[in-house]
Amino acid sequence: MRHVTYEQRHKPDIWNRPHISAEAAIMWDHEIRAMASSHSIIAASVFMATVLPAVLVPGFSVYGTHLLWLYSVSAAVAAVSVSVFWLLGISPPTKKHTLGYKLSRLFRSCLYFFLSCLFFHTVVILYGAPLIESALETFSLAVLLTSLTTLRCLCVLGPNVQAWIRVFSRHGAMSVWDTCLQITVAFTLIGAWLGAFPIPLDWDRPWQVWPVSCSLGAMIGYLTGLVVAPAWIHYHRKQLTYKCK
Repeated sequence: MRHVTYEQRHKPDIWNRPHISAEAAIMWDHEIRAMASSHSIIAASVFMATVLPAVLVPGFSVYGTHLLWLYSVSAAVAAVSVSVFWLLGISPPTKKHTLGYKLSRLFRSCLYFFLSCLFFHTVVILYGAPLIESALETFSLAVLLTSLTTLRCLCVLGPNVQAWIRVFSRHGAMSVWDTCLQITVAFTLIGAWLGAFPIPLDWDRPWQVWPVSCSLGAMIGYLTGLVVAPAWIHYHRKQLTYKCK
């Protein structure tokens, strides 16, 4: 099967035809299979990031050593996501191939990642997290949310804020990967939000300690999004059309 370039993936006239051609149908199936495969690899990395520390680190547990688990999962998702999306060629092509431009692009991506951590940290505090107490735990949750959402935006769209705004606006998706991005980010944030509800309840459970339930909710939402996204796109492919904005 031939390689599908970024330009072909975002070419509007393919998806706006009244009847999808055989070539476009093959391209569509190729994209969905690539998406499902990449999501399986990323989900496996989450599993390994949970199991390996339990084997190698004495006393490790998701609840008891939650920050260790949180950073282990964040690092695994980040490393595997960058590798998988790079191998698939999902990232938009660069107009310049000079070393200076590539280093500048890398620097901007790292800067966006750090700013996203600060953004999520601020949002979580505004939602009621302690400002000073448990600051490390709050920032660690922000790192996890950034690894599950912002990093994926950087892999798919690059450090392009205008492209991010376009994708998350109404009818802004221009490819199946844009739609996938919308679904996975939404599921992750909703999962983190729902995870906060049990915290004030007087149950005295270990998973009610901050920020265990929120990070578990975010991870469950993220994994759910990885499953739902390709399935939803597959079953709604006849209704989906992508137009340039």
